[in-house]
Amino acid sequence: MRALKILMFTTFYPPYSFGGDAVGVQRMAQALVRRGHRVTVVHDKDAYQTMGGELSGKTYSDDGVIEIALSSQWPVMTNLLTQQTGRPLVHGGAIRQLIDDGEFDIIWHNNTSLVGGPGLLDYGDALKIYEAHEHWLVCPMHVLWKENKALCEERACLKCTLSYKRPPQLWRYTGFLERKLDQIDLLIAKSEFSRQKHKQFGLQKDMTVLPYFLPDIDASALPEPAQHERPYFLFVGRLEKIKGLQDVFPAFDKYPDADLLILGDGEYSEELKALAKDNERIKFLGRKTLDELNAYYRGALGLIVPSVCYETFGIILIESFRIGTPVIARRLGPFPEIVEHADAGALFETEDDLIEAMKTIQQDEGWRKQHGELARQAFETTWREEQVLAAYGAELAKAARKRGDENLAKALEAGAFENGPA
Repeated sequence: MRALKILMFTTFYPPYSFGGDAVGVQRMAQALVRRGHRVTVVHDKDAYQTMGGELSGKTYSDDGVIEIALSSQWPVMTNLLTQQTGRPLVHGGAIRQLIDDGEFDIIWHNNTSLVGGPGLLDYGDALKIYEAHEHWLVCPMHVLWKENKALCEERACLKCTLSYKRPPQLWRYTGFLERKLDQIDLLIAKSEFSRQKHKQFGLQKDMTVLPYFLPDIDASALPEPAQHERPYFLFVGRLEKIKGLQDVFPAFDKYPDADLLILGDGEYSEELKALAKDNERIKFLGRKTLDELNAYYRGALGLIVPSVCYETFGIILIESFRIGTPVIARRLGPFPEIVEHADAGALFETEDDLIEAMKTIQQDEGWRKQHGELARQAFETTWREEQVLAAYGAELAKAARKRGDENLAKALEAGAFENGPA
């Protein structure tokens, strides 16, 4: 079996990234390299800079992935041209040359909003995948968060875009995106909820649900649980208003038996710190390394996931499941299907629901142990790297066979995504 040549496009890629979707792309690229494939990732460093990212002091992981960072002398103008036209006007020639020279088997698009827009989707003759890590295909703001203040239940995109102080994308009203998506052989949603949302908001093309994954952890290699003077619940993620952390603080004003430890940073951090300033049991600990994060998961009573927007998945849930730590998640978006599938925690809608769930987890040791074990079992059977990569391989093989690429289909059916080339 031959090694496959895979080209990935993504607007953001670590270390030039902000959120979990870029980490998900990186995990996939690394997993495929470990299986012996040649993976090239093209990302847009201009977009990271335009969105306020700091360029200095960044280094790529030494993981075998070939990284190509697109950049120009005028990053804001370059991104504006892509955003407005839906095409990679500045970098299009270089991208075409890369594709022509690379002889790739698979071209894999991951939220290509600023790395090339829809105009990128028909480049090349390889098997083409689009993986919807956000809701950009149906939402100019990516997150279905209407006018930056409420869940979006019906389209009013022009007004909403202007409320975010973004220039409208006229190509969204021309059928341009739909025509370019016709070139995609496999369109992936990260959850059944996200698949249904795309359909509800007008996406005509069928989507296949394939979740995120994590590599397994050897229990003997896990760090010791984080030391903290009191029992604690954990929040992990970017500090943005749509993550809903502000809704959790009043519950902790009424629940004195545990602390809330917050791991992460973001543009909403100062507002959150101001809201929590009178509660010394709410502690902001900033960003942590992977080992530190796992230590805090191990020591936590449970992970609280209070997002108020429509997420596409929720990687932090399976990070917690991998350690065997139960989750308390808002009954919204994909969280119910994930938590209920695993039977690995509780769901809440109201402040009283949240407090009751925290009481149960803290006071009922048997409940906590049982649901922690179920969390770990569900991770092993559903979200472990080997399981998910096998599912990807099977779906890509179907797409390759439908496309008429028998050689690629046979390689995938023989386990290219499971064991790599022989």
